[in-house]
Amino acid sequence: MQEEAIKKKLFSAVQPSGAVTIGNYIGAIRNFAQLQDAYDCIYAVADLHAITVRQEASALRRNTLELIALFIACGVDPEKCILFVQSHVPAHCELTWVLNTITYPGELSRMTQFKDKSARHAENVNMGLMDYPVLMASDILLYQAALVPVGADQKQHLELTRDLALRFNNRYGDTFTVPEPYILKESGAKIMSLADPSKKMSKSDENVNAFITMSDDRDTVIRKFKKAVTDSDAEVRFDIENKPGVSNLLTIYHAFTGKSIAEAEKEFAGKGYGDFKLAVGETVADALIPIQAEKARLLKDKDFLNGVMKRGAENAYRIARKTLSKVYRKVGFYSGE
Repeated sequence: MQEEAIKKKLFSAVQPSGAVTIGNYIGAIRNFAQLQDAYDCIYAVADLHAITVRQEASALRRNTLELIALFIACGVDPEKCILFVQSHVPAHCELTWVLNTITYPGELSRMTQFKDKSARHAENVNMGLMDYPVLMASDILLYQAALVPVGADQKQHLELTRDLALRFNNRYGDTFTVPEPYILKESGAKIMSLADPSKKMSKSDENVNAFITMSDDRDTVIRKFKKAVTDSDAEVRFDIENKPGVSNLLTIYHAFTGKSIAEAEKEFAGKGYGDFKLAVGETVADALIPIQAEKARLLKDKDFLNGVMKRGAENAYRIARKTLSKVYRKVGFYSGE
């Protein structure tokens, strides 16, 4: 009898720092459900990362619960994967301290995200903001993850994670799995702003019409798409350089319908931008309705969500503790055993 192949471990996390956009959904969350059968998946709500910028305590608690509910509403099955809240497993902070001792300040100060966030939050440039990539490395290395889904803005952090794993292994002996990036094949993994298609869609955009959140109602979704920036050419054609707004809308339409870009171009050939934008808006709104309904249902069952988080944290703790114990032994911490 042939033994079942051991699945590779895959780790990913999302911050509970407010509204989740359709860009977050397309690029990350919906893929979590698609990956859980092929890989041994561990998913976290990264609340420790979230406090590197100021958070209202009550909002952070609410956003954490809502993100757990959204994961499940989008198809993440707590019976198939480990789903937990980062702060519920202290080993994340404990390993971060050890990894800090092999991380160089220059490495952290050169991080693009640190530079960007420091510029946007000049009044709160804290050590947590700088140390963010080391905590991220701990998140991944604790679970001996072989694969990490990454977007363009996280590649630099994963490179540091790999460097730290190799550095620790070279100094103390084989300890950590060196993770590889899992590049999502979804062409719609990077969704741009509806108001300025040269920028990535972001919930922190000052223009509320620039992004669609997973909680936007139908009228709001359609209204925002009607206001989406296009161009004066009036031809629905994919051309990122010359038609970035239209190309972004085609990418979104492709992501929500599964139709190829070529099929979408053919569908809207000879039609005006008004019809095109309305169709994209209605498609997205229709896709969000069942997710919103399921999320609302789950949020009414707080005992269930608390149970998911408790079991997830217990399962994550067992794996993380095993790695941390090995690390502590390697660096020479006395255990009394």
